[in-house]
Amino acid sequence: MSVEVVPDLPVGLRRQGVTGRVLRRPAGAVGAALLVLLALAALAQSLGLLAFDPAVQDPPSRLQGPSAVHWFGTDQFGRDLLARVLSAVANSLRVAVVAVLISAVVGTALGLLAGYFGRGSDLAISGVTNVLFAFPPMLLALALTSVLARNWFTVAVAIAVVYVPIFVRTTRGATLSVRQVDFVRAAVSTGQHPLATVVRHVLPNVAGHVVVVVALALSWAVLTEAALSFLGLGTPPPAASLGSLILDARTTVFVAWWTMLFPGVLVVLLVIAFNLLGDALRDALDPRGRR
Repeated sequence: MSVEVVPDLPVGLRRQGVTGRVLRRPAGAVGAALLVLLALAALAQSLGLLAFDPAVQDPPSRLQGPSAVHWFGTDQFGRDLLARVLSAVANSLRVAVVAVLISAVVGTALGLLAGYFGRGSDLAISGVTNVLFAFPPMLLALALTSVLARNWFTVAVAIAVVYVPIFVRTTRGATLSVRQVDFVRAAVSTGQHPLATVVRHVLPNVAGHVVVVVALALSWAVLTEAALSFLGLGTPPPAASLGSLILDARTTVFVAWWTMLFPGVLVVLLVIAFNLLGDALRDALDPRGRR
């Protein structure tokens, strides 16, 4: 993505709103609609607006196939699978959003510090970032979750640590370009405090790059949380997780295919929704593709 800088405006935010340009693209419209639908359904389940409680067991109804009563069927304990899946979607979104929020805030701040001030801060931050990049993301997440007390927030923190280097590198690269432009140099020459220059001039012009990474990182975080739960190190019971639902379905999939199909499909839909939004944001914020 090329870097186009505009004084005090994020990249690509002139003339028309980013939201409009995103939604006019088929990928953006489909991704947004899919994400809104899943989020509203998960919210309705979390607020108790749907018929079944995901934790209530009904042994006589165990392993019933999809029907007018149980749209996604039931699991090995007779729990409504639709309620379980929607509860898992809510938990996955909560973990993903918190993880990406932490990594975006920390990574963007460190990237601005390294890119704008350089020298010792750049050397130290880039060194730590390179060390974190040396570890495979899943291996690092597994190591962190295995030593932390297990709850949804510590899982989110572990995932955030994995993705901080991505935000650092993205923000640092954009900052190195922005700090050379005339309006930033003019602010420096007038004696403006460096922190004020970063906040008023540099940050708005690197925000577009960060937004794109946020959208893509959300899909990575959903996958990472599902993988950790599948391995038994994600969101702990009794909370439902898409990964743990797939794990539980291994013993029943040959007699009750729906127990694995629907959680798997929801993982795919969440990832597709965030990826489509990320692609649309990238195109909307790219000056070469602005329409």
